[in-house]
Amino acid sequence: MSHSAPEPEPRHRRRRALHPLVLPAAAGLVAASILSLSTTDALSAFTAQITDSVSTAGAGTLQMTETQSVGGTTTTCTSTDGGSVATNSATCSTINSYGGVTTLVPGESSTSSVTLSNTGTHAATSFTLEPGACSQSGAVTGSATDLCKTLVLSIDQTVGGVTTNVLRPTNLDDFRTAYRTGGTSGPLSLGAVAAGDSRTFTFTVTLPAGTGNTYQGLTATQGLTWLFTAGS
Repeated sequence: MSHSAPEPEPRHRRRRALHPLVLPAAAGLVAASILSLSTTDALSAFTAQITDSVSTAGAGTLQMTETQSVGGTTTTCTSTDGGSVATNSATCSTINSYGGVTTLVPGESSTSSVTLSNTGTHAATSFTLEPGACSQSGAVTGSATDLCKTLVLSIDQTVGGVTTNVLRPTNLDDFRTAYRTGGTSGPLSLGAVAAGDSRTFTFTVTLPAGTGNTYQGLTATQGLTWLFTAGS
């Protein structure tokens, strides 16, 4: 029994099988456009925005200025006279809070005033005065070695036209003993001072009645330290 060979596949079928299916270019563009539109719609939203471009923070300043007017002449010292605000501590040798009167006789007093101002931008939450050690100079005759225990000091403070006494009459040695760092009372507390505010202090120094001849020609000297404090 003989078998006949299969008939060859028509040529037009073979041609179609050899070429992959390719979509027309126009159809591809339509599909891409549909995908793009659907993605944009999914990500769209209402927005509102503010950018703060000048947000700043910084440190204020605390500066002390002391002035004294005598005979129409005003003398000024500032806490930055010692160099800069980085140090903010100075020694003033041109202002004499006690007045510098060295011609007192028994029973006589001298009065002088100084003004302390907060010329910084921040309030001083604490303001204190600390007396230094008192020393005497001049030729001593007899037993007059205690002028610092003989001269009597009183201090008044004036704020906004109101005057109050902040140190009752006390000899200079006792003033130092009572109001020194590490002492029972610590420096004399004078309250807070707002930025731009001032305090005027009047010092009254008295050579008590009955002081003897041996005290003639003697001088007492005592340093005073004013301190503003803000922060911790």
